[in-house]
Amino acid sequence: MPLVKSPLLGEFIRAHRERLTTSQVGLPDGLRRRAKGLRREEVASLCGISPTWLTWIEQGRALAVSPGTLARIATVLKLKQAEREYLFDLAALRDPDAPEPEINSALKETLTRAVGRIQFPAYVLDQKWDVLVWNRPAEELFVGWLTRDPGDTRPNLLHYMFLNPGARKLVTDWEVRAQRLVAEFRADAGDKLDEDAIYTFVGDLRVQSEDFEMLWRRQDVMEREGGDRVFNHPRFGSLIYQQLTLRVANSPDLKLVMLL
Repeated sequence: MPLVKSPLLGEFIRAHRERLTTSQVGLPDGLRRRAKGLRREEVASLCGISPTWLTWIEQGRALAVSPGTLARIATVLKLKQAEREYLFDLAALRDPDAPEPEINSALKETLTRAVGRIQFPAYVLDQKWDVLVWNRPAEELFVGWLTRDPGDTRPNLLHYMFLNPGARKLVTDWEVRAQRLVAEFRADAGDKLDEDAIYTFVGDLRVQSEDFEMLWRRQDVMEREGGDRVFNHPRFGSLIYQQLTLRVANSPDLKLVMLL
């Protein structure tokens, strides 16, 4: 278990502990209280840890704090979602109770409208690099891949690169681009690689594509970067774009990819 040492983490926990009242956590008011908010002993008891342990956490000492312990602290302190995410970011830990990322209908509608107004190829990728929305220029560029009615199965960028023979004809320097895409996906997935959805997705693709299996075993990691993207289009010939990728602020697992 990695050590957690963060004065900011301790200050954050203490500030939220001092905001709580006994009635908010179901404790009796008791005698007149000198301390602001809840006492360390009270929070520690509710979290199932010792008061000394909580004191050390608030002091920012280097401790082996488990994600489960931090999750109990977040629950007892009644942190809102943004506050809870900030808590785990300060500790550089992953929240074991984090909800599976989902795109709500309102956000999808907004993205669909926005992408539809872009005059060059653009699409939105989710955590598995499924394509959630795309525009007509993207549909025209990626011949035979993106359609207006994908049915129940979302188009997937890695599936396209490794399982669709058309990708090898369309994408110039396919081998170089394929290697980079795998390395970028590994970096993008990060600590989510052991989650069921991502683990199953990668495992299936390793079985379906020898090329993907070979590249996955290289353990290459690269940040997703812009740069030239060259295509040999069957209708328009050689096309060169500059790729720009932006993350959606309130849904960081979603990426808007534009080919300028």
